[in-house]
Amino acid sequence: MGHPFPIREIARQAGLSEATVDRVLNHRGGVRESTAREVHRAIADLDRQRTQVRLVGRTFMVDIVMQAPERFSTAVRAALEAELPSLHPAVVRSRFHFRETGPVPELTAVCDRIARRGSQGVILKAPDVPEMTEAVARLAAADIPVVTLVTDLPASARIGHVGSDNRAAGATAAYLMGQWLGGRPAHVLTSLSSGFFRNEEEREMGFRSVMRARHPEHTLVEIAEGQGLDAEQYDLVRVALDRDPDIRAVYSIGGGNVATLRAFEDAGRDCDVYIAHDLDHDNTRLLREHRLSAVLHHDLRHDLREACHLVMRAHGALPPAGPVLPSPIQVVTPYNMPPAAPPRTPAV
Repeated sequence: MGHPFPIREIARQAGLSEATVDRVLNHRGGVRESTAREVHRAIADLDRQRTQVRLVGRTFMVDIVMQAPERFSTAVRAALEAELPSLHPAVVRSRFHFRETGPVPELTAVCDRIARRGSQGVILKAPDVPEMTEAVARLAAADIPVVTLVTDLPASARIGHVGSDNRAAGATAAYLMGQWLGGRPAHVLTSLSSGFFRNEEEREMGFRSVMRARHPEHTLVEIAEGQGLDAEQYDLVRVALDRDPDIRAVYSIGGGNVATLRAFEDAGRDCDVYIAHDLDHDNTRLLREHRLSAVLHHDLRHDLREACHLVMRAHGALPPAGPVLPSPIQVVTPYNMPPAAPPRTPAV
């Protein structure tokens, strides 16, 4: 594939040796298919970030490590790359390590590879488990600052956290749910992708506390561990609907909303109120179709900009600043959706 990038730059982006990249580009063989994909993915990343590569300034290579459904990791990638030009005169280059699900050791292995080869910073979305806390400690020992994104690991050696106030988001969802259900009898399905993500746990706690205090007439029915993936989510929702004929509303904490709505339809059930999180491509479409009541959203571009600033401060490239404030929570309905971003102009 044609490209304007030197082998050394591609190797750095991919985290591979120059010899390996040379073998892939010149079709010399002896390279695993997965490694070849990493090289081509690195070239694609460099192409998207080409305007930044031309900027004059200090360069920071930042690794984004996430366990999240594809729809959310795609939104994070787009938000970061949209923010890169605003970080001038610094040049921030990014490598992405995304996985939808899998055992924690696979995620810690990614962090350990980054620790061995080096990086100016890691932006991390991961479960709050001891193994991840230990992996962050190893990154810190390698002088690689870690910033947690959206969901925190507060007991770890991370230098900071960016995201919204998740308890407040859950309480906001409860306020809206109570207002829209009114006095109608209804059980409310609360759906988490996993109990190991602190942000989801905090949202659930905020939601449950307000519902118990202000709307005790509504029973909460919890499902979890669908990982935000459609197949798993569909099965969990269908079981819940079959067991409880009074479920008529949903607070979706962890995603999988296309599958949840399909489960309601296949069961011949109505959903009177449906509140979700994040304007990813699925939720944007569902909101436009009036299949969601509201989406609680926060500005991912703001989060990624703050995360990059934290990394720069850790290296002394920016002056010290106060603590990062939580991202404002936006209540988005079909009638106040932000305008769609214009399509990216291909590099020439």
